[in-house]
Amino acid sequence: MKNMARVKITETVLRDGHQSIAATRMRLRHMIPVLEAMDEVGYNALECWGGATFDTCMRFLDEDPWERLRTLKRYVKKTPLQMLFRGQNILGYRNYADDVVYEFVNRAIDNGIDIIRVFDALNDPRNLESAIKAAKDTKAVQVQGALVYTISPIHTMESFTKVALELQAMGVDSVCIKDMSGLLTPYDAYNLVRMLKKHLHVPLELHTHCTCGLGEMTYLKAIEAGVDIVDTALSPFGEVTSQPATESIVMALQGSIYNTDIDVERLWPLADHFKEVRKEVAEEFKLTMPSQINPAVRKYQIPGGMLTNLYNQLKGQGAEDRFDEVLTEMPNVRRDLGYPPLVTPTSQITGSEAALNVLYGRYKIITNEVRDIVRGKYGRVPGTIDPEFRKLCIGDEPVIDYRPADDLEPELDKAKETLAQEGFPDMSPEDVLSFALFPEVALPFFKKRQERENK
Repeated sequence: MKNMARVKITETVLRDGHQSIAATRMRLRHMIPVLEAMDEVGYNALECWGGATFDTCMRFLDEDPWERLRTLKRYVKKTPLQMLFRGQNILGYRNYADDVVYEFVNRAIDNGIDIIRVFDALNDPRNLESAIKAAKDTKAVQVQGALVYTISPIHTMESFTKVALELQAMGVDSVCIKDMSGLLTPYDAYNLVRMLKKHLHVPLELHTHCTCGLGEMTYLKAIEAGVDIVDTALSPFGEVTSQPATESIVMALQGSIYNTDIDVERLWPLADHFKEVRKEVAEEFKLTMPSQINPAVRKYQIPGGMLTNLYNQLKGQGAEDRFDEVLTEMPNVRRDLGYPPLVTPTSQITGSEAALNVLYGRYKIITNEVRDIVRGKYGRVPGTIDPEFRKLCIGDEPVIDYRPADDLEPELDKAKETLAQEGFPDMSPEDVLSFALFPEVALPFFKKRQERENK
């Protein structure tokens, strides 16, 4: 009989692993040789799509993200394929209309997705309604609701439990604690998991990063507290700013009541393969990969992938020497914005404003995205925004206190019309979605693809 305490493993090397370590630059050809072997491991799921993989495919790799998904599905027959979905933001950086959300969920499922992990950067459940409903309506997919973990004077175990219960009430099949910056400490994890397990009747998953050097300890305490699933990445794309290494977690739990039932011998050839991929990707894209942990991230609370992006942006402006000043300014901006968790897109918005404050003076330049957070366009912030700061950003404009997407007109027909005007009248529903989400990236990609096909 299988052990009831068995811990399941979701493998992230095909998505968050390379997003966190290699700026999402892994190509489909790097994945194909090991997909069948990965399918035999006994993973809970393979996280392989969504997040930043979608636009990166078109923007940097000249690959069709939909074709990637269909190909993965052809090779992976047993293990569920999982994606990360940003609620009303889908995979982009703004709220999209409900028709786009519904269509995207349906197309993702039709092309091969089995589990959709849905989160909202502000933990505002209203921004998850459409995505969860669309997925539940298909009955063909599991929906996982994620609560974004962060630390601030206003975030408590009770506030996280409230979000988890709201997700459960919305009908999710499981709940994930999404600790995108690796801020969760081992004993906080133990207490939070214990509390959530008391209140939830659906499985609980934990996703963390090793950025602060806490990842493995946090997993061990969460597992002892009863977490059902943990996210790991094979070692070449694990650790540092990524998830704890799959091999290490499997070995750590071997021989215990939490045994994963994964044979570690199956993992060594996979790790060897991805070691070579890591070298190849680093060379091709001249990447400087994160090489050490940074415990101070718990102080600044910046997600793994963003640290490198922020540094590279400053470097591009010849201001990399002011990196530490920008890190110090980020908590101030975050406080002014009502303590949003720092995850896409709020992390980028906060980071950009912090950089502008350091380079040009505090709030001498205020980005449109900061104004939109203040006016409620992204949803309800967890804390309060000082009235003086609000006035500085948006004057006497009224604040949106309802679901922001209620203001959005349907977008799909307009996207089709624009594509037709650009010379692409008969595009697949998937291509229309790519364009609706990332018009400035999709159009050049379509043109290049057409040139190739016409040769």
